[in-house]
Amino acid sequence: MTVKLLVLTMCGSEEEAGRVARHLVENRLAACVGITPRVRSLYRWQGKVEQAEEWALTIKTHAALYPEVEAAIRTIHSYEIPEILAVPVAAGLPAYLDWIDAETRPVAPEPGDVMG
Repeated sequence: MTVKLLVLTMCGSEEEAGRVARHLVENRLAACVGITPRVRSLYRWQGKVEQAEEWALTIKTHAALYPEVEAAIRTIHSYEIPEILAVPVAAGLPAYLDWIDAETRPVAPEPGDVMG
């Protein structure tokens, strides 16, 4: 069994959150991405206290994919410095943890598929 991670990030719009989530799942970098809408964030940025409405993403993946997950978020994300935090999963339902592995593994090409 691989080491699982929850990767957390915030997006500035529902559209951006959907783009990031879809990219990660479609490219098998995450088994699932939970999107929590309209989180109010208070933070310090460039010397000022700011407030923003954001969409929180909870990304379920495994540690071996973290560099690719981080790179994908940084490429798609609109923020200059996006929040990207990886939290190791200490325990979980074994069947769910196995599902994360199954959904993030590379898929072998079907016989007859043309690789491009």
